[in-house]
Amino acid sequence: MTRRAILLAGAAALAAPHALASAAAGTARKPNIVIIYADDLGYGDLSCYGATRIKTPHLDRLAARGTRFVNGHSPSATCTPSRYALLTGDYAWRASGIQILPGDAPALIRPGKFTLPTMLKQAGYATGLVGKWHLGLGDGKVDWNGEIAPGPLDIGFDYGFYMPATLDRVPTVLIENRRVVNLDPADPIRVDYKNKVGTESTGAEHPELRKFAADPEHSNTIVNGISRIGYMTGGKDARWKDEELSDVLLGKAVEFVTARKDAPFFLYYAVNEPHVPRAPLLATVLPVVTISLVSSTT
Repeated sequence: MTRRAILLAGAAALAAPHALASAAAGTARKPNIVIIYADDLGYGDLSCYGATRIKTPHLDRLAARGTRFVNGHSPSATCTPSRYALLTGDYAWRASGIQILPGDAPALIRPGKFTLPTMLKQAGYATGLVGKWHLGLGDGKVDWNGEIAPGPLDIGFDYGFYMPATLDRVPTVLIENRRVVNLDPADPIRVDYKNKVGTESTGAEHPELRKFAADPEHSNTIVNGISRIGYMTGGKDARWKDEELSDVLLGKAVEFVTARKDAPFFLYYAVNEPHVPRAPLLATVLPVVTISLVSSTT
């Protein structure tokens, strides 16, 4: 099966329920397509699949109203490779350099490569990305203070509002289309994954400044009380607030859908949840429950 055929099959599977309904109603309108892509969410983590420890009523409702797959196969179980395969139709292991990327890596999907958003754009869809990108940006060392390209807009997306990499990696800023949101030119961003930049505290140097403990990998620059992977300085007005990020991204997803409700659209909504770090609003923090993972013989 060719890569184009794989992408066509995937899009057809996503659109099939609505297409059947439109056909039955005698309409010819193309179905809207939304992919909600979770991060580090296991098959057994949703209560509609039998989980009992955590309730997921909203996702359960989606499952009840749609199609629930019970025999799924993923091209990869990790961040960057799975997203590469989803958007290109290629197995990640058939290309070089497809691994979990640092936040300053160059763009993996090069302009001109046939992708899922390219295919849907050719079919008349408005295409949008909201959420986690983690597929690299630019041609080398990214200049976070100028126009950032190539990126999502160069491989088929009309609009993008996204994290460059992951919630636990620098830079902890959001990009809208080609520029960092709310960036003050007088406070330029610098990022490095090998050497410390600037004078900001790190988790290794000042663990007492962290909101919660972290492993050695997550012990670099502290942003919002959370030590990250990688070093950054500058861009203070542009940095996200972890406790608010989910609502910000959801708001942008709703904006995209609402603005295009009268025409067919494709939204790739790549949420961070439940990937680390998890920093809920204080008003929503539940009592701590201690779970013993060691059986007792007494």
